[in-house]
Amino acid sequence: MKDLIYDEFQNAVQDITIRHSTLLDIITKLNQGSSDTNRAVVKSITNCGCISLNTKKPDMPENITLEEMKNYQHDHIDGQLCKDCRDAIEEELGNTFFYIAALCNKLDLNIYDILLKEYSNITTLGKFNLY
Repeated sequence: MKDLIYDEFQNAVQDITIRHSTLLDIITKLNQGSSDTNRAVVKSITNCGCISLNTKKPDMPENITLEEMKNYQHDHIDGQLCKDCRDAIEEELGNTFFYIAALCNKLDLNIYDILLKEYSNITTLGKFNLY
């Protein structure tokens, strides 16, 4: 059933992609969507202030295992997104998803198949994937 959602989304994008339908248009809009998403996250810090960054190098012992590294990770985020910032970021991510689907359509790729392949890669390699 979940694969139908991906396929339906990809098909809907195919049906309504008119203005930005060339490969060059799609890849530049995809890049813009990524930049706009980053900008929305930054604005939640600099304009709104609902979240803030507390960045510093993690203090990790020298000879720890990959599994032990999880105990020393920090996401650097303090606070939580407010409704307005969450909505803005979700909108920008939605635009990015749209152009990912448009790129897949243009290159005759299937989003669901790509996700399955990546899922297989990350579950097979697990922590050794090092994303």
